[in-house]
Amino acid sequence: MKNVDYIIVGDGYASLFFAHQLIKNNKSFVVFSEEKKSASRVSAGIINPVVLKKFTTFWKAQEQIDFLKQTLNEITKYTGQNYLINAPIHRIFHNENEQQLWLKKSSNEDLVHFLDKKIVHLNSVKNDFNSGKVNQSARLDVNGFFTGLFDFLKNCQQIIREKFIYSDINIANHTYQNFSYKNIIFCEGMGVKNNPFFSDIPVVPNKGHHIKIELSQPLPENITIKKKHFLFPLTKKKYFYGGTYDREQLHHEIDSSAVEQLISGLKEFYPHDFSIEEVNFGFRPTVKDRRPIIGRHSEHRNMYVFNGLGARGILNGCYFSKSLYDFIENAVPLHQEVCIERFNSGLS
Repeated sequence: MKNVDYIIVGDGYASLFFAHQLIKNNKSFVVFSEEKKSASRVSAGIINPVVLKKFTTFWKAQEQIDFLKQTLNEITKYTGQNYLINAPIHRIFHNENEQQLWLKKSSNEDLVHFLDKKIVHLNSVKNDFNSGKVNQSARLDVNGFFTGLFDFLKNCQQIIREKFIYSDINIANHTYQNFSYKNIIFCEGMGVKNNPFFSDIPVVPNKGHHIKIELSQPLPENITIKKKHFLFPLTKKKYFYGGTYDREQLHHEIDSSAVEQLISGLKEFYPHDFSIEEVNFGFRPTVKDRRPIIGRHSEHRNMYVFNGLGARGILNGCYFSKSLYDFIENAVPLHQEVCIERFNSGLS
C-alpha cells in the first residue's frame, strides 16, 4: 500500500494546476489520466482579460493574469520549458461603431490596462475598420504544456494512465486499490456526470470545434487575430482557427455546420486560399453563472470537486487551484462566487 496526500482524478487544466500547488508545497500525490482528448487538450490556449464581444472584463481578471504568469514561471523551473507565448490578441472591428466603442471603453478604470488606445491596421488580412490590441493577452503553448507536465509527472512516477474506478474506493479506510490517501480531488470536466459523488453539480456541456489549416499566404505578424474566432500560427504554414460554441449539438461527432461556420468566419478577413488539415472538438464544462465549482462533499469530507472552468480554463484553473489548496490545507474559506454551496445541491 502506497501512502499519498492526494489522489487527483482528471488530466485537464484543473488537474495540472492543482498538481502544481502540491509540487510547490511538497505534497505527495498521483494523477489518474484516461488519456482521452479532453476539452483542455484541444483548447486554443488563449489568455485574454477581455470579453471581446462586448469589450468588457471579468471578475478578478488582473489578479488571474498576474497569478498565471507567476505560476508559469514556477512551472518552468522544474520542467525546463517556457509555455507562455507573448503573441497579443488583435480584435478586428466589424464596423466604425465598434471602433468608437473600443476607444470609449479604453478609458474605463477596469479596462484601461487591457484595451490599447492605439488603433492598428493589419496589412496581412482584411480589416477595413482596423483593429485594437488587447494588452496583457497571450497564448499558452497547449501541446507543450501538457507534454512537459505529463513527462515530469511520469518521471516522478506520479501519473497513472488508466480509468479511475469509483467502486474501488474504500471510503471507510481512505484507500483506493493499492493507495492510501488523505484527499481525493475530482477534476473531470464533463466526466463528472459519471461520478457518483458529484454527478449533480450543474455543469453544462458546451461543444467547441476548431480547425487546423494551411494558409496559402502565411501571416507575417506574431499575433493572435480575433474577429468571430481566433486565428494564430502553430507552425510556419499551419494555423489554428476556432472555436465555436454549441449547447445543442452534443453528439460525439464532428458537426458539419460548425465547420461551415468556421470556414465562413475565416473568409470574412482572410482573402487568400486555405486548406483544412484537421478538425477537432471538445466539450467545455460550463456553469450558468460563469463561475467555477469548487468545494467539499457534504458527507465524505476528504472528497473535493474542481470543475466548471468553461472557456477560461487556463485562468480559472490556475487561479482557483490555489484557492482550493488553501481551503483544504489552511482552512481559508472559498470565495462564495465559486463555492459549491451556492447551489444548495446537498453535496456541500
